[in-house]
Amino acid sequence: MPNQGDPTMNFKAIIALIATLVTGLAINIAAAQNVGGAAKSPAFTFADTQYFHRYTINDQHEYTPAGQEDLKTWTDMLTIHYYRKVKDGEALATTANNVLGNYKAHKGIVIKTDSVPRTPTRPAEFLIVVVLGQPTFLEAVFARFKIHNGIGSAAIYSHRIYGKEVGNQMSAWLKQHGPAMEKNLLQWDGMPKAP
Repeated sequence: MPNQGDPTMNFKAIIALIATLVTGLAINIAAAQNVGGAAKSPAFTFADTQYFHRYTINDQHEYTPAGQEDLKTWTDMLTIHYYRKVKDGEALATTANNVLGNYKAHKGIVIKTDSVPRTPTRPAEFLIVVVLGQPTFLEAVFARFKIHNGIGSAAIYSHRIYGKEVGNQMSAWLKQHGPAMEKNLLQWDGMPKAP
């Protein structure tokens, strides 16, 4: 049996205690860094870019590419919004019109609205393209509304340009990238299932 007064044994016990505490601290730091942080694998690919889950509140899920983890300074975001009470094309049209009204109420500049007519096997889809402004950035928004797995949904691609006088930059970005983003969004079928 070890002697309580043996300095070698006390030193070994202290070292063991410190090692345990350091290991626990390292595990806690790693867990804290992962909370709300980057997912280990992409949730999906959109426009040849991998997107990672960053944030969820209710039925709104936000995704950004690698290197854009900070939701205060992102440049590209894809938001998936589920409308669980929307089950048909008529309700989807009402939802899209309500969102368009909300964009207009926030002084959004409507660039385009469009619809994909319904077919015998698929309800109509709707597209809204707007530019929203804040004092420190402009945001181009491409919103596609469709019935996905039996419920209403919107896939909303947004691109931000930061600064106070960035209207010309946003116009140039829209001219160069807008048609391709619209096409990518309308053709995209990688939307994840609603949780």
